Amino acid sequence: MVVSLAFASPTKADELVAYNIVGDGIPQSLTGSPGDVARGRALVLARTTTCILCHSGPFPETRFQGDLAPDLTGAGNRWTTSQLRLRLVDASRFNAQTIMPSYYRSDGLVRVGRNFAGKPILSAAEIEDIVAFLATLRD
Repeated sequence: MVVSLAFASPTKADELVAYNIVGDGIPQSLTGSPGDVARGRALVLARTTTCILCHSGPFPETRFQGDLAPDLTGAGNRWTTSQLRLRLVDASRFNAQTIMPSYYRSDGLVRVGRNFAGKPILSAAEIEDIVAFLATLRD
């Protein structure tokens, strides 16, 4: 299955770039280049992205990691970069009842905070940084 979504060509977090869903992933980078692993790690551990509130992982320096979602240890073994990208962009494609936010969607959402209404939570670059980091997490 191929789904194509087209949006404006943006540079800010509140504008979406075009991407193609192929099967269970988004094979092409949202920015046209790989993300930065160090920035991705920092984003995963930042409370503002909420990753660490639900997920745990190989982050011994971080206290109070979540246990509501899968452990991120070995994420790079379990999922391809294409699959990781789609999970971040729109986790509801895998589970309509998921509590994981769709970090790169702005339409058809419920329970959206005022600050995020009509715009994605993360920018294309932030998605790519997190994907690059998660892909390094191998058992």
